[in-house]
Amino acid sequence: MAAMPRLQVARSTSPLARGANLTGWLFVAPMVLGFVTLLLVPLGTAFYMSLTDWPLLGEATFTGLDNYRTILTDSEFWKVLGNTVYFAAGLVPLNIILALLLAVPLSKSLPGMGMYRTVIFIPVMTSLVVWSIVWKYMFATDSGFINQLLQLIGIQGPAWLYNTKLAMPAVIVTSVLKNVGLNMVLFIAALQQVPVQLYEAARIDGASKTATFFRVTVPMITPTIFLTVMMTIIGSLKVFGQIYVMTQGGPAGSTKVLVYYIWEKAFKLFEFGYASALAYVLFVIILILTMIQWQMRKRWVIHES
Repeated sequence: MAAMPRLQVARSTSPLARGANLTGWLFVAPMVLGFVTLLLVPLGTAFYMSLTDWPLLGEATFTGLDNYRTILTDSEFWKVLGNTVYFAAGLVPLNIILALLLAVPLSKSLPGMGMYRTVIFIPVMTSLVVWSIVWKYMFATDSGFINQLLQLIGIQGPAWLYNTKLAMPAVIVTSVLKNVGLNMVLFIAALQQVPVQLYEAARIDGASKTATFFRVTVPMITPTIFLTVMMTIIGSLKVFGQIYVMTQGGPAGSTKVLVYYIWEKAFKLFEFGYASALAYVLFVIILILTMIQWQMRKRWVIHES
């Protein structure tokens, strides 16, 4: 049996084809240029810095993996990592649960719902610095609004931001109220896409509202739950603004998180090499958590195969 001839597809070298290719490259050039200059080059530079002893003033000295070895034995690093995990563990479930509880009634087409959605979403658009300053004064020990309310019912309010056990919960609550509106909007959009026929079928079968919510609503919006959980976890691990404005990492380092520690090493102690190594450690932590979540999505997100 004779071998069949190979079909070779020759690239077109006509002026028209070359012009089309050039036009395509011109369209994607801004994005490619921005990706390279604003992402790849800074990533590469930061990685090189993480392998050096690089003070702000003076020459960089190549030290290899010394910065990463130091991180493993840095007791303060493990403390701030624990604080970061504490913040994320408190913020993520509170944010997701509150956003879902708000989205369920606000997803209905009733008069005035648009106003309530807007009021809850306004903090998302508010400057983080302004929001944190306002809450810092609300948590003030003597003249703070929260303690004044407690005094009306005969309770002496604590020093919220100066107590090692209360400072982090105060920052968590502030952060939840700041960003819950974003997840709420995502949940509202998901809830409005659930087919009405599923609710009618559940009602015919005699399912209660609670059973309908957990057996119909929640499974149908699991893709959105997955998205919001992943975004909220990533955001919680990168928290900085609230800590910087409200507590400066105190009291006694109880609210010092990893990004604040990176900033402190870089811009207060001018240890740019060590700060870059810390930044890459944070990058790897976020990457690993994201990959784990991405692999686990098939177990609890419907329509995933």
